[in-house]
Amino acid sequence: MQQQITLRLLPSLAADSTAIKKEIANVTGVACEAVSGYYIQKQSIDARSKQAYINLTLQAFINEPVQDRQGVEFTFQNVHNASKKVIVVGAGPAGLFAALRLIEAGIKPVIIERGKDVRARRRDLAALNKQGEVNPESNYCFGEGGAGTYSDGKLYTRSSKRGSIDRILQLFVRFGAEEKILYQSHPHIGTNKLPHIITAMREFIIDCGGEIHFETKLTNFIVERDVLKGIEINHVEKLYADAVILATGHSARDIFELLHENKIAIEAKPFALGVRIEHPQSLIDSIQYRCSVRSEFLPPASYSLVEQVQGKGVFSFCMCPGGIIAPAATSPGELVVNGWSPSKRNNAFANSGMVVTIEVKDAVEYIKKQSRKLSGPKTKIQIDENDPLLLMKFQQAIEQKAFVAGGGKFVAPAQRMADMFDRKTSSSLPDCSYLPGLNSVDLRQVLPPFVFDDLRLGFKAFGQKMRGYFTNEAVVVATESRTSSPVRIPRDNETLQHTQIKGLYPCGEGAGYAGGIVSAAMDGERVAAMIAAVSDASKSA
Repeated sequence: MQQQITLRLLPSLAADSTAIKKEIANVTGVACEAVSGYYIQKQSIDARSKQAYINLTLQAFINEPVQDRQGVEFTFQNVHNASKKVIVVGAGPAGLFAALRLIEAGIKPVIIERGKDVRARRRDLAALNKQGEVNPESNYCFGEGGAGTYSDGKLYTRSSKRGSIDRILQLFVRFGAEEKILYQSHPHIGTNKLPHIITAMREFIIDCGGEIHFETKLTNFIVERDVLKGIEINHVEKLYADAVILATGHSARDIFELLHENKIAIEAKPFALGVRIEHPQSLIDSIQYRCSVRSEFLPPASYSLVEQVQGKGVFSFCMCPGGIIAPAATSPGELVVNGWSPSKRNNAFANSGMVVTIEVKDAVEYIKKQSRKLSGPKTKIQIDENDPLLLMKFQQAIEQKAFVAGGGKFVAPAQRMADMFDRKTSSSLPDCSYLPGLNSVDLRQVLPPFVFDDLRLGFKAFGQKMRGYFTNEAVVVATESRTSSPVRIPRDNETLQHTQIKGLYPCGEGAGYAGGIVSAAMDGERVAAMIAAVSDASKSA
């Protein structure tokens, strides 16, 4: 007999397979020996009461052999000599999963990636962290695996509209991720393990007949009569294909500028701007689990916060328990921070982005006020509210201010939380995971006034929701500005092609249609499936 069973267990019992079998026996009314085994379908933590519990949904097997979890069937093909070829620009989650889906359809993917492979990329990250030197083509955002590879590896999304979340998770498991990501409520791989999985994907794509070219940069589009025929790479070579998937990520500003120069339609898209805030992990554990010391059977605690402040939403983003704050700039003279966690989440600090949504009207109002301060009686700064790159330029300007305030070498401007609320520069800063270091600054020098004020009021409100959260033990580090793309590349809802250029398929975070590893991967699959459907239709026509 098979039976689906839901259990609510103390963490120590939920970690003990023998204890779980006893609970199954109690629930079903059979002898413990009759319980052959089980597998977990869903797992979550309930920490709302004084004692934390683990909720488990199990598939139990009683008096019959245990069966394996039913997986997704993948039918990859040999595409060495495929008649159809698609260029995939970008080897992030959108590009890699698009390539895998193309191979399933018998289409040859040719991936070009401006950055380096995951192994070579590590040296550039070390130089950024230790010497304050950024490689504009190989950093936390650019390179094999995209921004997600070295930015934590969270695998959850709020929406399943783009495709099958389970299918994406099953593919990660196929290439080396632990099976637990299939049932955890907030699955996470960890930055230390993701590179091995990404490498396995790359090797498989090549074995199937696909191509991957690193340090290869898109430098122009080959368009004939509003049809994309191919691309130029590294200002020299031309590549032609049946279609081009543009999956360049949220930080490829040169691609947005190239599209605009070629009069290929793009549009400004709201994004979120703010800071990354770091607490001692032990403090977050004590708040969330209501205990002085976290049980060894509980993971480091996380949180998710949102508050309406003065008509705008202030919300946490990419919360990293046991994590590290990292420099995520893609150009010299700009300061961006992000967060990541290793698989064990065993670092001493918890960090999270804390951001405010920025719309065109916000940027215009801010620029006008700044121009009035800077301009003389005969000087007037022009503002084009219809400039599709307006929010990108605004984002860039704030990052440049942060770099200057930090003092160079990617040292970040920072302030203690309560000091920020009181609008005073911190006399000292606490220990922090950010390796390039911190400089004590009044963050009003960096952030737009409305962002600064919304954040400080948001912190106070969050302290009422999480007693102990609002504290000078926490440090606020600027700026968290690459939460999403400030530009959208419009595409037709039905064909998924660019609204103006046929054969061009904007995809993933950089195009404005995803917001994380899983959603980007699903969008990549969706675009690839559409290309395959068009190919099949042309064959049968």
